[in-house]
Amino acid sequence: MLGPLEAWHDGVPVPLGDQQQRFVLVVLLLHANKPVSPERLTETVWPGNAERRSLVRTYIKRLRETFQDFDDVAIETTPTGYVLRIDEDRLDTLRFDRLREESLRTSDSRQQIALLRAAVELHHGPFLEDIDIDRVGGASVVSPDDAYLDAVGDLAELELAAGDHRSARDRLRPVVQVDPSRQKHAELLMRALLAGGDDVAAIRIFRDAAAALADSGLEAGPKLRNLVARAEKGEPAGSLPSRPGGFTGRAAELDTIIGAGGPAVWVSGAPGSGKTGLAIEAAYRLRDRHPDGQFLLSLNGFTPNVPPMTTSEALTRLLVEFGVPPEQIPATESAKAARYQQELYGTRRLVVLDNAFSPDQVRPLLPQMDGCFAIVTSRRMGDPDTGEPVRLSPLPPEDAVAMFRVLTSPHRVRGKTAEVAEVVKRCGYLPVDIKVAAAMFRRHDRWPLEHLVQRLSGGAAVEASYQQLDPAQQATFRLFGHAPGDLHVTGAAALVDRDVALVRLLLDALHEVCLLEEIAPDRYQMLDPLKEFAAAQPQSTSDALLRLLDYYLVALGRAMAAGYPLGQQPTVDRQSSAAPTFAAGDTAVAWIAAERGNLVAAIRYAANNGLPEHTWQLAVLIWRYFNTTNQFEDWMGTMRLAREAATGDYGQAHVLLRLATAHDRVGKVSEARALAEQALPHWQRLGDVRGEAATLCAVAIPTMELGDHELAITHFAAALEKYRQCDDVRGQAHALSMLGYLNHLRGRQETALEQQHAAAVMLREIGHGPGLAHSLNNLGAVQQELGLLTEAMTSHTEAYEQAREVHDDCATAHALNNIGNVHRRQGRLAEAMRYQEHAKAVATGVADADLRTQLYHDRGDTALADARLADAHRAFLAALDLATGMGNRIYQAHANRGVARTLHALGHHANAVTHWRDAEQQFADLGLPEEDLVRAERAALSCACR
Repeated sequence: MLGPLEAWHDGVPVPLGDQQQRFVLVVLLLHANKPVSPERLTETVWPGNAERRSLVRTYIKRLRETFQDFDDVAIETTPTGYVLRIDEDRLDTLRFDRLREESLRTSDSRQQIALLRAAVELHHGPFLEDIDIDRVGGASVVSPDDAYLDAVGDLAELELAAGDHRSARDRLRPVVQVDPSRQKHAELLMRALLAGGDDVAAIRIFRDAAAALADSGLEAGPKLRNLVARAEKGEPAGSLPSRPGGFTGRAAELDTIIGAGGPAVWVSGAPGSGKTGLAIEAAYRLRDRHPDGQFLLSLNGFTPNVPPMTTSEALTRLLVEFGVPPEQIPATESAKAARYQQELYGTRRLVVLDNAFSPDQVRPLLPQMDGCFAIVTSRRMGDPDTGEPVRLSPLPPEDAVAMFRVLTSPHRVRGKTAEVAEVVKRCGYLPVDIKVAAAMFRRHDRWPLEHLVQRLSGGAAVEASYQQLDPAQQATFRLFGHAPGDLHVTGAAALVDRDVALVRLLLDALHEVCLLEEIAPDRYQMLDPLKEFAAAQPQSTSDALLRLLDYYLVALGRAMAAGYPLGQQPTVDRQSSAAPTFAAGDTAVAWIAAERGNLVAAIRYAANNGLPEHTWQLAVLIWRYFNTTNQFEDWMGTMRLAREAATGDYGQAHVLLRLATAHDRVGKVSEARALAEQALPHWQRLGDVRGEAATLCAVAIPTMELGDHELAITHFAAALEKYRQCDDVRGQAHALSMLGYLNHLRGRQETALEQQHAAAVMLREIGHGPGLAHSLNNLGAVQQELGLLTEAMTSHTEAYEQAREVHDDCATAHALNNIGNVHRRQGRLAEAMRYQEHAKAVATGVADADLRTQLYHDRGDTALADARLADAHRAFLAALDLATGMGNRIYQAHANRGVARTLHALGHHANAVTHWRDAEQQFADLGLPEEDLVRAERAALSCACR
């Protein structure tokens, strides 16, 4: 049946009779080992012609004669009709399902490949290629072609992992030619072509896929875009700094790194011993072996005044370096680690993890994929499982001499063997000190070498170089040693209290003598050994660091006002002449993204140094950026510090409200309501009507999710009135849309339609894209319920466009999922699946528990409609598990109903009963109209489910 209808016995084709006899046979095959009544056979093959029933017996007789000599197939007569008895392994559709299921149960990749190859080789063309489907059941016939495409994708992925890119390429080509819009298959084919060196063909596949997706109003996903960028540019992305000049020595250590057999090496040594320079040099020498990119990340393990980077933050930084958009990065550390390994999969990348604090910090960052490699540097030794150890001592004297000679002018050191030897000895044979001494010698081109030796009489090149600076340069150097992170020129201007032009000259001078590193245009950092020296110099830093925190506070306030103009934020009463202004929202958000690490470090510094106002105001200002980019770990972490720091009604009101929102986003519904309820009296005492309205909404949302709809409606109505009092149109639209959502849930569709229309009009008038996207999604859901499917498709499509424009992945995923729901209601199940799989991909990096639950539930509905019962069961169970963990009673009821319907369809009636009862009771407790639907569904059944 997987191709033209054919039967074979002992290698010989079996004649199956004329076309109508074949129709009867197909109906029996589609219900193999289950009875089919003569009436059903007649209505299926000859719809509307009951008088043809007499032909059924004739064709059954002929088919029995056809199969009379075969032991493994027979047509039996039962009290209710006819049953075609056949060994399930004799029917290609059933054999395909068995092989695919077996491949999922084994963890042996070779066995998986063998099973999937056997499965896909059963296909010889489209399902029942020569049969008129309308004559054998029409829309009720479930085609296995989509399952075949899934199996082809799964097999190709396994073949690529095994290095068999040619088999994967040849298997994928016909699939992608038929439907270029299948992103997964196009991605796998591009990977196979790139593995074979055919970049031009890979680019062609991308263009065909992008064009096909554009026809459906969609864009190519990030994986396809990353692959085509690799094919077009040839040279992959990377973040290694320039190759260090004057690298000499360390031959044995380089050989160890280059010849390492495992996925990592751990380079340890004292400060200034050249660990970073060695790692970068080794990375450059390994470029041919790792052509998909080399990346460097500083983990701040021993950086003064900067806490070690968390593993979660490190994963975020690496994913951004790999090209993953920030809004698609998962929220939890475990999910980030999984995405990180996924991004490494199928690549040959190298990462330098510089200045690690401990093995625990680094373990999740070590590649688990063959072909990838990590070089870790640290002052501490690693563990046996964190890479082959390489321990650095000071340079051998001859290598130290060679390094100094390379870094200076040959004519100035010619014939000065003893003096050079003395210079490197006084540098302790440490590369950092030798580099600083050489820079000092180059800068003072009138100095004889003997004078440099005299300057180094104290034994420290850094000290000697520092003494050569003028007072302004010294002060800048000292203050830089206390900065919590790197600094842009404008931030440095705030720190040293000078104008930007002068500070740019100061930083350039420090860079010239190797006391600062320029890591990007106008952005500088200090190596840790130098930072330790700078921080140890006598200096009053409190005023300077307060100026820096003021700079961040003022600049962040301006950036949030420009990037998120309709949001409520605390008033910033500090001043900073160095803080930038922002004319455009995208420029403001780009500044926040660039400074995000420094802003988090500033919040931590302020919290640890008795600056509560800076702590909570910075945290409250940046929350909306963390929310829109789904950086929940930073959001929750900084807000916890803010809660400890905030005093008085004003600070507590802001902090508790934002903490409540964060808890609701991650599915901690009860905690979210409690926090919002704690915030409410603070706003009331302040007399802040707008803040009170926002908090009433923050109380109402978890109240609704916990099942108390009437109380939620009361809160939203009160919030709506307060938003009207303060003339906040965005707030009015939000409250109105949520009231519409609740009326939709409770079956009041006409009222819900009116409220969602009104909310959308308000949001469109003020140009609030994120709110409009969510409101249009809600509007489309109401239109679906009313049967207005054309209007619903228009609403969800506009929601998708709005969400994409403002980079809101949560709303984008909801819109795609809802478009899939419309397709399902219209009977276009393949289209529904395609859109919902796209929604799943977009939502990968969004840790919104509500979204994830909804996507699982709706994929379950589509799978159930498509008779993919195992897929439906898994999806509904996942939705039920998430809803139970959140405490969301609405989702629990819907998920229980989905599980019950699926178990009934699978014939597991006894197991279904509990879910039927739970769904009916939960809908009843919530006062939702689905209670009657569930009761009616059960009443119509004749099995134990009733």
